[in-house]
Amino acid sequence: MARLVLRDLINATVGFEELAVEIAKPSKSLHRMLSAKGNPTMDNLTIIFKVLRQKLNVEIEVHTVPCH
Repeated sequence: MARLVLRDLINATVGFEELAVEIAKPSKSLHRMLSAKGNPTMDNLTIIFKVLRQKLNVEIEVHTVPCH
């Protein structure tokens, strides 16, 4: 589900074509990796989030929650 939300965010903001240029990957590959059956690597996700943070001028914070 998270991949599909990320895909929608990309479509609504920077677009897959611009993202593809920014990270030097074909847009079709990006569409596949962010599909329901896609399997993006952590390296790909990191660079995608980096571009989104820069283009949207936002910061992403990560918080851990203890498991009981």
